[in-house]
Amino acid sequence: MENRVRAGRVHPVRPVCLRCRRPESVCYCAAIPRVPSRTRVVFLQHPRERRVAIGTARMAHLALPNSELHQGVSFDGHPAVEALAKLPGTVVLFPSPEARPLEAFLEAPPQNLVVVDGTWPLARKVIKQSQVLSRLPRIGFTPSKPGNYRIRKEPEAHCLSTIEAVAEVLGQLEQEPARFAEMLRAFELMVDRQIACAKARVGPSRHKRHKGPPRPRVPKLLLDRKSDLVVVYGEANARGRDHREFPPELMHLVAERISTQERFEAVVCPRHPLAANAPYQLGLSEETLMAGEPIAQALDRLEAFLRPEDVLVGWGVFWWNLLRLERPFTREVIDIRRATADVLREKPDGPEDGARRLGTQVLPVWAQGRAGRRLSAITQVTTTLAARG
Repeated sequence: MENRVRAGRVHPVRPVCLRCRRPESVCYCAAIPRVPSRTRVVFLQHPRERRVAIGTARMAHLALPNSELHQGVSFDGHPAVEALAKLPGTVVLFPSPEARPLEAFLEAPPQNLVVVDGTWPLARKVIKQSQVLSRLPRIGFTPSKPGNYRIRKEPEAHCLSTIEAVAEVLGQLEQEPARFAEMLRAFELMVDRQIACAKARVGPSRHKRHKGPPRPRVPKLLLDRKSDLVVVYGEANARGRDHREFPPELMHLVAERISTQERFEAVVCPRHPLAANAPYQLGLSEETLMAGEPIAQALDRLEAFLRPEDVLVGWGVFWWNLLRLERPFTREVIDIRRATADVLREKPDGPEDGARRLGTQVLPVWAQGRAGRRLSAITQVTTTLAARG
C-alpha cells in the first residue's frame, strides 16, 4: 500500500480498481453484468458527481455496452452531444412540466436516451446551461417502486439513483424489465457493503472527524458593516474545459452599494477572441460586447466607485478571481453563497434559487443581461440575511 504525505503526516493510500474507480476492497466489478440494449444511453455527468464515491452513473455505463459517458456543465459545442442532438429519436430523461410520460414512447421507442447525472440542483444546472439539450423532447416517469439508495439522502421518496432510473426506463421501453433489473446487482452490492462498513466503523466517520467548530450561519462582517456592503457580480469571456487556449477574462461587471443604491456597470471589450457562446451566456449582443470599454478604464472607474471601507459581497469567488487576474485588489470579501447554504442547510442552485428559497422581496433589475438579473438576486439575498441576523 502506498503512502501519501499530507500536513506533515503519512496517510496510507488504498489500491483502487481502474475500472470502477473504487478501492479494491469494495470493488463491485465482479457483480456488473453486460446488458445489451437497442437504445443507446448517453450519460452527461456533472463534474462534481464524478468525485462522489457512491455515484451510480459509471456503474450503469459499465453495465451497458451501448452507452457512453461524458462530463461537463455546459454541453453546447460538445461534438458528440451536438451530433447526437441532431439525430432523430433522441430524448432526454429529465422530469419537467413539458416532459411526456414514458407510456407515450412505448409504440415508437427512442433510439438515443440522454441521462443527466448529478444531484437535482446540479442536474438542473446542466440542463439550464446546455441549450443543445433544451431543444430535445423529454421523458418523465413515475417509478414502479421506491428506490433502494439507502446510503444517500434523496429529496423525495419517489426519487431514484441514476442506475435505478435507467434500468426501469429501459425495461419499459424495451419491454424486458427483468433483463434490465440485472443491472442493479452491483448497485445493491455497493449499498449493502456501504451499510455494513458504517456499522463496523469504530469512532466517528471521516467527515465528522475532520470537521472543525461550526461556522456561524451569517458572517459577523455582514451584520457589523451593513452600511459598507457593496454587492458585485462579474461575467467572463470563458470557454469550456476542452478549449483552454485562452484564460477566462472579465467582460461584464456590475456592482451596487446597498445603503445608498449607488450603482456601477462596465461592459469590457474582449482581449482575446470572443467565445462562441459568450453572447448567449451573458445575455448581451456581440455588438455590445465588442463595443465595450478597455479593461484598464473599467477598473479605474471601479476603484473610483469603491470607498476604502467598503466590503465586497459576491456569489462564490469566481468574480473575485476574475478581478484579481486583471489587477491586485485588496478588499474584505464575503461569499454570500456559502452563507446562504449555511442558512438553508442546502446548496442553492444559483442566486435566483437562493433568493426564492429565502422568500425575499423581488427587486427591480437595473443592469443588462444575466449579470443584471443575478446582481438583483444577490442583493436580495444579502439584504435578507443582513436583516435577519
